[in-house]
This record gives sequence, C-alpha cells and structure tokens, in this order.
Amino acid sequence: MIHLFVRPVIVVSLLAALTGCWFSERIEEFGGPTMGSTYSIKYVHTSNSPSLEQLKEETQAILAEVDEQMSTYRNDSLIEQFNQAPAGTCQTMPAAVLELLQLGRELHEQSQGAFDLTLEPLLDLWGFGPKAQAEQVPSPAQVAAARARTGMQYLRSEGQQLCKDADVQLDFNSIAAGYTVDRITQRLEQLAVTSYLVEVTGELKASGLKPDGQPWRIGIEAPQSGERVAQRVLALNGYGVSTSGDYRNYFEEGGRRYSHTLDPTTGAPIEHKLAAVTVVDRSTLRADGLSTLLMVLGEERGWQFAQQHGIAAFFVSRADDAFVTRGTKAFEQLFAEGKQQ
Repeated sequence: MIHLFVRPVIVVSLLAALTGCWFSERIEEFGGPTMGSTYSIKYVHTSNSPSLEQLKEETQAILAEVDEQMSTYRNDSLIEQFNQAPAGTCQTMPAAVLELLQLGRELHEQSQGAFDLTLEPLLDLWGFGPKAQAEQVPSPAQVAAARARTGMQYLRSEGQQLCKDADVQLDFNSIAAGYTVDRITQRLEQLAVTSYLVEVTGELKASGLKPDGQPWRIGIEAPQSGERVAQRVLALNGYGVSTSGDYRNYFEEGGRRYSHTLDPTTGAPIEHKLAAVTVVDRSTLRADGLSTLLMVLGEERGWQFAQQHGIAAFFVSRADDAFVTRGTKAFEQLFAEGKQQ
C-alpha cells in the first residue's frame, strides 16, 4: 500500500451529515483502509445509481491500480521497479505515471525547486520515508550525500518511456492521493453519480447537492495536536481540497522540532511559522501538489506565490501562542458569503 507519511493524517475534517430517509433520494456511504490511512465515499443514491456494491468494487479497483503503479512501500510496484533500477534506465510506464511526472515538473519549475518528486533518499534519512530506520537528525555529510541522489533534472520521458540519467528515486506520495480522488470522482460521474463527497487520506472533492438541497460542507481543521476543531467551514461544489501541515508528523530532538516536510533546496525540514495551508482547486491532483509546494515556501514566499498565480489558498501561521489565518484573494472570492460554486 502507499503510505503517505509526508502528509498530515486526515487533515480535513468531514462535516457532511447524513440526511433523513424521508427524502426520495438518500445518501449512502462506504469506505475502508488505503494508503496507510483510510478512504470515504458519500454519495446521493438515485433511481439511476448503480448498487453500492458495484461502486465499492469500482473504487477499490482504482485504489488497487494506483497501489500497483505508484506505491513506494511494495517492491513489485512499477515505480519501485524503476527506483531500484540503475542510472541510465528507461521503463515503459502507464499514462498516469507520466501525467503525474509532468505536473511535478511544472510545479518544480514554477517554484524554482520548492516542489520535488525525488526526495525519497532525504525522507528516508530523516526518518519519514518508506525505508526509514528511525527518526533522527543526520550529519551535514549524510544530508549532502542524500541530496546528491535527488534532482528532477535527472528524470525525462520519451513517449511512454520514463528514463533516469542518475540514480534517483521517484516518489508520488505528495500527489498520489489527490490524483486518486480525481480518478474516483471521474468514475462516479461516468456511472451517473453526480452528487458526492470523496475523501482519500484527507484529500477530498465534492460535487452536487444533498437531497435537502444543501451543498456538501467540510471543515478546515485547526492545526493543533489535541482535539480536532474545524477552523473554517467550506461549502463545496465541483472543487477538490488539500491541506498540508507540520503539526502531526514530526519529531523532536534536543528540544528542537523537525517537520516531515523537507525543503529540497536545503535537504532539511522546513523552518518557518507556517503551520498549515489549504488549497482549493477544480483538480484535486493540482490542489494536492500546490499545498505541498506552498508549505515548503512558507508563510511569506508561499503567500506571494499563491497570490501571483491566483491560487485559492488558506494560510494558518504561528504567532507566539496563537495562530493567525488569512485567505488569498482567490480563496475569499470563491467562498464569499452566499456565493455558489
């Protein structure tokens, strides 16, 4: 299975309540374990809907396919076969892998290296990767050696072939869940399910209205380690949501906190006051990647990047013993009071 240790665990709280059975249409749901966490599907069942059993089978087939293609936690996945191969290797890959690589390359270039899909050696070194031995602070020499085995510039595609010009490892954990959400919602719509809320390891997308005519609502979770509290409630219709944060997956050593989010330009955990950032986009895949990118850039550079690129993002930063929140122009316009998406 794909374990998303580089992501917060269920960073968005689901607030979609089930409606009563007095409506002619009804909400049904199913879910289960996936990617080291869970998935959840809620949808409006109508006379045109397939059976719950069929939808569950269709969903699990997609989850299994993503696992077989992109998991870094199983040696027989396509991506791990590629990672274990020597430099100079080319391997035929499905379109999905090449699609994710292309998005990763675009985000890498736009952010001047803040987003990088080749950080697995560094994640393992710091204790957050699939082959990590223990959470620890490595030496500068160890960090330098691991950084030498990273770099998006060493990856290229030739038709359906994925090639690497150095001994790098490709890791889609920062965008695989968002991609999976989009795949599931696309399949639901093909099967005439038009109102749904799909969540995979905290990344989610909602569309349509519930039987009572209300939109699906989700809560952006406050970045605190104790009780889960919704900091802002969003009504969604046709948008995906991704949150990245450093408030759950971290370790402390010598009185210092080390986040699971690494800065590719330093090879070390991020060091800034941004605690969490939520991105809303039509593409859950893109929202997933952008939330990681902005988290790496931090509260000031990330804010500037989001504003410049018209990204709907909600920032939560630490300030002494409290948190300060602000939404970008695109975010506030999208969720202006009374506005329907």
